[in-house]
Amino acid sequence: MRQVRHVALIYDARQLYDVKVMTGVAAYVREVDNWSVYIEENSLRDQRLPDLRTWRGDGIIADFDDPRVAAQVTAARIPSVGFGGGFGWYDPASRIPYIFANNRAIARLAAEHLLDRGFHNFAFCGYPANILNGWSRERGQAFAERVGESGFGCSTYVGRHRSTRDWEGFRASLTRWLAALPKPVGLMAADDKRARQVLEVCRLAGIQVPDEVAVIGVDNDEMLCQLSHPSLSSVESGARRVGHEAAALLDQLMSGKRPAKRRWIVDPEGVVTRQSTDVLAVDDAVVARAVAMIRNGATAGVTAQAVCDALALSRTTLELRFKRAMGRTLFAEIRRVQLERAERLIRESDLTLKQIAAQSGFGSVQHMTTLFAARFGSPPAAYRRQILSRRESKS
Repeated sequence: MRQVRHVALIYDARQLYDVKVMTGVAAYVREVDNWSVYIEENSLRDQRLPDLRTWRGDGIIADFDDPRVAAQVTAARIPSVGFGGGFGWYDPASRIPYIFANNRAIARLAAEHLLDRGFHNFAFCGYPANILNGWSRERGQAFAERVGESGFGCSTYVGRHRSTRDWEGFRASLTRWLAALPKPVGLMAADDKRARQVLEVCRLAGIQVPDEVAVIGVDNDEMLCQLSHPSLSSVESGARRVGHEAAALLDQLMSGKRPAKRRWIVDPEGVVTRQSTDVLAVDDAVVARAVAMIRNGATAGVTAQAVCDALALSRTTLELRFKRAMGRTLFAEIRRVQLERAERLIRESDLTLKQIAAQSGFGSVQHMTTLFAARFGSPPAAYRRQILSRRESKS
């Protein structure tokens, strides 16, 4: 029988991100089956920590977004792993490994989601800066950078209200900013809470979502996203994977193995699309028809020339109008739709790769595999294994 390891989990039960991290830790605990867990799940400021100098534990996983927690865990000299938003009170000189979400990748995913919908105007709604929420600034900068790469600008709002206790003042300020934005606009909020506030202000101000303002948040808080009106699209930040990897890393430390590095960044899992971004922002009616034809027929083998013929336009003319409106060629849009279909089938079905290739409009598995790996970073089979592993960590 393996030796039982006594591990303390210190997190903020009020924060969805922390709860999702702990879901990933829980999945790892079920896998190893030799951890005895001490749980501290109050808000960070109210944590009643054990006396870490006398507690006979083997390891700690802790949210380092509170200075007292970070200081006590660091001083305990017990194998420990920290997590958080990437800022706060983590000391980079510390020997304690620290794991956090890839804020730049999160923002770029959100930007690409809105770019794919044809937006030319973009905005980011974040928070006034403090020592903990540098992730908001980092996401805003990366979002603006990504849309800038496509030739577009980005308006940013952080406001001066650190909370919404002064709801009327916050609402008035945000309403003025939203009303002044050029429409239609694709807007990323720093997280789902901020996104829901944007949706509420839009509703009160009579601003149409998603037709005038399409909104995407971060964290995929199922309750917030479904309670929002309309339902909120959101980036799944990878918090569960943060927890699973933190637990695996702690297991190494408790076994006497030193990690290869001290800072670990976990990539987001993808965008969960709901009604708040379910729109195509294209003024050119002919291009809108071309996009609809491609999205309806790309997986059935529609070609760029077939679209041109159906619209009674020359290839040169339609390509120019399409590129101007969408920022890509007809062929690139066909490939994008085919790959998105393949990714969805790999993620959601048990179909074989041959069946997926056929249903996604590819002539062969090899062709699909080459393009899929270039687009998503892994071949289809490896990508499916990653999805299954994440699913198991959630169960």
